[in-house]
Amino acid sequence: MKRVVITGLGAITPLGNNVKEFWENSLAGKSGAGPITRFDASKFKTQFACEVKGFNSEDYMEKKEIRKYDLFTQYAVAASDQAIKDAGLDFSRMSKEELYEAGVIWGSGNGGIGTFQEQLKEFFNGDGTPRFNPFFIPKMISDIAAGVISIRHQLHGPNYCTVSACASSNTAIINAFDTIRMGKADVMIAGGSEAPITEAGVGGFNASQALSKRNDSPETASRPFDKTRDGFVVGEGAGALVLEELAHAQKRGATIYAEIAGGGMAADAYHLTGTPPDGLGAWLGITRALRDAGIKPEQVDYINAHATSTGVGDLGELAGIKKAFGDHPIVITATKSMTGHLLGGAGAIECILCTLSIKNDIIPATINTKELDEQVPEGLRILLGDPVKTTVNYVLNNTFGFGGHTASSLFKKFE
Repeated sequence: MKRVVITGLGAITPLGNNVKEFWENSLAGKSGAGPITRFDASKFKTQFACEVKGFNSEDYMEKKEIRKYDLFTQYAVAASDQAIKDAGLDFSRMSKEELYEAGVIWGSGNGGIGTFQEQLKEFFNGDGTPRFNPFFIPKMISDIAAGVISIRHQLHGPNYCTVSACASSNTAIINAFDTIRMGKADVMIAGGSEAPITEAGVGGFNASQALSKRNDSPETASRPFDKTRDGFVVGEGAGALVLEELAHAQKRGATIYAEIAGGGMAADAYHLTGTPPDGLGAWLGITRALRDAGIKPEQVDYINAHATSTGVGDLGELAGIKKAFGDHPIVITATKSMTGHLLGGAGAIECILCTLSIKNDIIPATINTKELDEQVPEGLRILLGDPVKTTVNYVLNNTFGFGGHTASSLFKKFE
């Protein structure tokens, strides 16, 4: 099997519209939550979210392109452009044969939900005549972001979308890792994006009792593992990683952030939206990632937990972690305490944080959690307060999605 390394990163997040801002604000423990500005949410049970702020699509594409793309695709283009530039790749100067070996795997749980909502509103509020936008379908479908990235850079390698709800982008990264190590590509752009802060998105999650309703204090609403947690805070944005076969990266003198060590996927086969209390799916994904990497549990230094701030979900994940790691004093944090839950884009953003944690030997802390739930298993070290400066050799990133999908990716310091 070939070795796979990470050579480029790109991010559009509620904590900043590039990797530097996202990383610095994560270390500073800032919250990206605030009142919803995208629509009038005054009649909704939840009136806040983690929105991307100050994003200008015209920094990345022309107006005529913007009209063709849903916001989730605009985020994807921006993040992937950043990652490609960060990797020092210039696809326009590559040969046809080299472009045949570069591809895109992109995740999104909802795709163009904003476009879908807008077009149906126009239809039902009109006279019933079907005057749909000719770009309606290509703007809406979840795979279009992967297609746009490949068209934009003329990448002819494997190209598709992963849809596994909130595990979508972590699944995409694992699949891209597998594609390269099996010799089916040299370079892959992998990640995910989401733009679900719409009436349909917020209203739908409210109806399923998934969102926090702390309208009086949005910035403290996402509180993973806290005894007073009452649901997640929906977020938006995109994360992109450039994955490369090691020899390919070394040949061109690329800067290497970290190496991907393994990935594990599973289904908890339990419930449409719920997580089993025993954490079976989490345990399966974690142990498969460890086995894939050929390492022991005690070698892992840090887990970036899925940890959305839901009652059953947080405890189920910790049960799976405890089963997999036993008494190993592993550090656990929850990036969603700051970013909110980017749904299909969450895994990619958190993989970027894991990569930077390894590169910089520092672990950002969880914010907002003041009093741990009494049911948190003994011996687990959930990092609260300030970041910890420590040697970070191996990091595990967990993601879980409605439908029972689980994906755990494992990263290691490059040597």
